[in-house]
Amino acid sequence: MSDQTDNADRTAPGEAASTHTLEQLSEQYRRSVPEDLREAKPFEWYLDEVIADPRIARNAHQRVADMFDHYGTRYDEDAGVVEYLLASEDPLHDGENTFYGREVHESIHEFVNKVKSGARGLGPEKRIKLLLGPVGSGKSHFDWLVRRYFEDYTRSDAGRMYTFRWTDLCSVIDDQDPADDTVRSAMNQDPLVLLPQEQRDEVIAEMNGALDAPYTIRNEQSLDPASGFYMDELLAHYEDDLQQVLENHVEVVRLVADENQRRCIETFEPKDKKNQDETELTGDVNYSKLAVYGENDPRAFDYAGAFCNANRGIFSGEELLKLQREFLYDFLHASQEQTIKPRNNPRIDIDQVIVGRTNMPEYRDKKGDEKMEAFNDRTKRIDYPYVLEYEQEAEIYRKMLRNADVPDIHIEPHAMEMAGLFGVLTRIEEPTDESVSLLQKTKAYNGEIDETDEIDERKLRENGDQVADIAEGMEGVSARFIGDEIAEAIMDSRHRGRGYLSPLAVFKHFEGNLENHGSIPEEKLDTYHRYLELVREEYKERAIEDVRHALAYDLDEIRRQGEKYMDHVMAYIDDTTVEDDLTGREQEPDETFLRSVEEKLEVPGDRKDDFRQEVANWVSRRAREGSSFDPQNNDRLRRALERKLWEDKKHNINFSALVSAGELDDDERSAWVDALTEQGYSEDGAREVLEFAGAEVAKSELED
Repeated sequence: MSDQTDNADRTAPGEAASTHTLEQLSEQYRRSVPEDLREAKPFEWYLDEVIADPRIARNAHQRVADMFDHYGTRYDEDAGVVEYLLASEDPLHDGENTFYGREVHESIHEFVNKVKSGARGLGPEKRIKLLLGPVGSGKSHFDWLVRRYFEDYTRSDAGRMYTFRWTDLCSVIDDQDPADDTVRSAMNQDPLVLLPQEQRDEVIAEMNGALDAPYTIRNEQSLDPASGFYMDELLAHYEDDLQQVLENHVEVVRLVADENQRRCIETFEPKDKKNQDETELTGDVNYSKLAVYGENDPRAFDYAGAFCNANRGIFSGEELLKLQREFLYDFLHASQEQTIKPRNNPRIDIDQVIVGRTNMPEYRDKKGDEKMEAFNDRTKRIDYPYVLEYEQEAEIYRKMLRNADVPDIHIEPHAMEMAGLFGVLTRIEEPTDESVSLLQKTKAYNGEIDETDEIDERKLRENGDQVADIAEGMEGVSARFIGDEIAEAIMDSRHRGRGYLSPLAVFKHFEGNLENHGSIPEEKLDTYHRYLELVREEYKERAIEDVRHALAYDLDEIRRQGEKYMDHVMAYIDDTTVEDDLTGREQEPDETFLRSVEEKLEVPGDRKDDFRQEVANWVSRRAREGSSFDPQNNDRLRRALERKLWEDKKHNINFSALVSAGELDDDERSAWVDALTEQGYSEDGAREVLEFAGAEVAKSELED
């Protein structure tokens, strides 16, 4: 009987058979493991390998730099920044950890540039890369993602690296503990360090001659104290015959980074200030070996400090500046000298990318401390702000919903964007140019400006950074707070039997919980409530726009009005006449009609020529490309024509009836609901927005 038949026989009647057999799962795992992970190779094999592929012997900065390029890059022309796909698309996790926002990708780009500069030996390799940002900005998550990709990269052929282990030590060293007959390199050092420096330099020179990379291979490290001890003992035994030592007592093995096993990746978290001990970083005496080897014997040292574990990879310091000043001094040698000096032990060379993370209060405290000057000088600060484009911010919340087990609920149009708009308003600086409002500045950051707007986004950004304490986007409401409120609003909607989440429900939770959030300063509450009102007004305009589209949309009429507008614009620009549709007579361009369209976009009279020329240029470009004129393809012109059509028709619509179901014909209401569902609304959400927009329009008409 075949295995498949046997498996089928064991499946109970009515029970679905598993699509994943143990054999399949085992084979998938086997394919994910590097082929040579369990193999031990002779040292001479390694020499041949590094000559053929010098990148194997890269240092930590070079390997991490290549890692970012390995997963792909994309240049964003609009933002003028390189996006690294491991952050912008997250291919390893199917996009679960994507990052959004121009500012965030600029920070990631700056981080990578510093690592790449370090790979070239330009100085940053001797500095701490300090990610500075407000709580909830995503800096910790980015640091986490880098560590995950480094693990994956070292499993790949492109990212492979090797270390070595000592074997058969008891046959030569009389007092060697039998448990230590085979000993792995305590610091996971590259096998090249087994060569004396003079011979090593000759090999490296040959490697660099064959290296196709923007950096050169260097290695001037000394063996760690334990390996140095073994090398001395073995060389003495073989009368300085290095070949005998390496052939008889050294095996080269594949090295794969693994944070859980504290191998080539280490995350260091600050403990209670009173209990901080430098041995957590540099290692300590191995008391179980002290009785075997005695005091001051390098074999009796426990290479379990955080810097030891991170060697050849990444050291990640969480809330780094919360450490005591004295404790931070260990980072001075680790960064600048690339060595550590354990208590009562020889110095140890290290090779790692040291990354720190900190929040604003700790940074301000340490920045003003004159005694921290040496530490600050060895730090490369990388600002990691909040997102400042509200549509990109909305993508963060959508990602949150995609990654969660969200109840069966429909997210209504504008709900995520308006949540993002509120968050961004709390983060950007008030513009110093009185001609630009805060909302206009926010929309400019979001890319909602065109050729006719007298708003210089670049200048606004520069001014924002100048006005801010450190940089724009380093203060405000976090995405974490907004995400929590969205989550509460979803659950509240479900409890109320509502199958949809509208912006109004989100606003309600914002308003009710601002005072209850511990990270929002009390003095900011009035300002944030004012911003919430701005968002309400913006949503009101968008809701009315959607209802306007549903109630008054007429594609044929918009096309006719668009063609009429362009005929009169071209006649205006060419200083000619236009034929009247009814009389057939030639007449001057209808300025009243032209302005009735342009005023719907708030184009002032002194800018009408610019707008008309812009539209004419657009039509000419499309004609050269072989495309016919269609106002639907020009967003600004389409919106203007829709609004004019709305103005022409709205007097025939009973807005008060929208608020009360009893006053409106069911068929008519159903038609409007259907029109709104085509725009992405649920049926219940469409009814809500109809009532909301109807009430607002009716109120404004009464006020008029």
